[in-house]
Amino acid sequence: MSSLKAAVLLLFGTVLLFPGKAAAQELLTLEEAIRIGLQNNYAIQIAGRDEAIASNNVTLGNAGFLPTVEGRATRILNENNSRQEFSGRAPVERSGATSTNLSSSVNLNWTIFDGMGMFVNYDRLQALEKAGKLFTRETIENALADITDAYFEVVRQEGKIQAIEDAIAISKARIELTEAQYKVGVSAKVEILRAQVDYNADRSELLNQQESLQNAKINLNQLLGRDPAINFNTQDSITVDRNLNFGTIDNGATAANPLLQRLSLNRELAQLDLKAVRASRFPVIGITSAYNFSRNEAEPLNDFQARFNRNHGYNYGLTLSLPIFNGFNLNRQAQNARIAIEASELEYRQAQNQIDAELARAYSRYTNRLQLLDLEESNMVLAEENAKIALERYRLGLLTSIELREAQRNQLVAENRLIDIRYEAKAAETELKRLSSTILADTQ
Repeated sequence: MSSLKAAVLLLFGTVLLFPGKAAAQELLTLEEAIRIGLQNNYAIQIAGRDEAIASNNVTLGNAGFLPTVEGRATRILNENNSRQEFSGRAPVERSGATSTNLSSSVNLNWTIFDGMGMFVNYDRLQALEKAGKLFTRETIENALADITDAYFEVVRQEGKIQAIEDAIAISKARIELTEAQYKVGVSAKVEILRAQVDYNADRSELLNQQESLQNAKINLNQLLGRDPAINFNTQDSITVDRNLNFGTIDNGATAANPLLQRLSLNRELAQLDLKAVRASRFPVIGITSAYNFSRNEAEPLNDFQARFNRNHGYNYGLTLSLPIFNGFNLNRQAQNARIAIEASELEYRQAQNQIDAELARAYSRYTNRLQLLDLEESNMVLAEENAKIALERYRLGLLTSIELREAQRNQLVAENRLIDIRYEAKAAETELKRLSSTILADTQ
């Protein structure tokens, strides 16, 4: 297979996998990806709507402080047939006697004391509002971590493509050298065939890697809440922050982590539930008032029935309700509230223990990957140098094609290992910042 034909096939395969490659592609930086994600990510948008609902619920009326005023109006039409019998008189019969009744009222009810239950309700609504904000923040931090990981996954896959292309360049040079040696009679045709097989294997690996890159881009587009088919290039290389300190991160995690703060609010909500049960033991005092109007027009069925009747006026007063006995339900509710307080405390401790463990694991992974990163960087230098020497020795006829291929594969493996370790170190850094709630500060 000629070099020109191989190049054409490679270009054709690339166009099939990346139909938009020939056109100008978007240059997407990490900062731009985060900006798009914060604006479009569906999980963030849903959490924001829930937060808005919780915020709208924090009103005096929803807590029970304000009165309720209700207006009513009715109009009733009647048609009656009647027969009345009297002692010493002939029966009186009426057919189709009509009557019209119109009534309206405005009623006011206002609870002025309920054992401080309305204050407990208002405190509960405020706590739920804070919990909604914390959940939104937690969702944003998780989305930022996912977007960061997905972005550098694209960078990683692009780096692997570059590594394979470097290997293909060596394979192509090997074919050209083998062909030249064959023409002068110092190499057998089998060496050309072997070189072409290795070259095609590298191109096949490139096509598979391009598919992995395309999938990584689709995953990132999904997190950004946009069309998965959008193609783009990345600019950033993977740079790892080497200055993270476990003591600083661990000390700030409890105070800053939104999950722990939400669970702390759950303890407050459980305590408010107990206060609400206690408040329900007190009497409820309210003010009631109403204005009533009614008018009735009717065809009299007898001499004693009025043809027209109208009443209007208002009333007002106090209402008092006192719980005396409700089947010991208040005692049961109080016991359940105390149990809920204990359960919320246990949930908080469980989450704190889990986060501490995740922090320890993430930091251990982070420090380990930093050490591996140093090792792989130095190993990469050696592999590159070894591949160059092997290629030169192959040109001079001092190295077999199998030994050259081994040096070439060693370089590719070393480069892929370096790319993977750099990505894993960055992922560990991102996880540490997510757990300690410093990832959001890094984007501001």
